[in-house]
Amino acid sequence: MKNILSNTLTADEIAKMADNGEDISRFFTNTGTMKYPSCQVQIDFPGEMFHELDELASKLHVNIQAIIITYLRQALDRHYLAKNRT
Repeated sequence: MKNILSNTLTADEIAKMADNGEDISRFFTNTGTMKYPSCQVQIDFPGEMFHELDELASKLHVNIQAIIITYLRQALDRHYLAKNRT
C-alpha cells in the first residue's frame, strides 16, 4: 500500500529500519503509558455482590469491569505494601 504522504512511514517500514539497526527514536515520544496485554477470565459472583457492583458502576457512570479492576488493583497494592512492612 502506497503512503498518502511521502514523509509518512508505515509501522512495517519503521520495523524494518529497526531491524537494520537504524535509530528509530524520532518516531516515538515516550509520553504515553505502556499498555500490557490483557487476559480474559470468567468469574462467578454472588448475586448480591454483583447487584452492588452494578449499582456502583451505574452511579459512577462506568462499567462493572472498571470497578472490579480498580478494586482488585487497590487490594493488590495494599497486600504488597503490608507484605513489605514485615
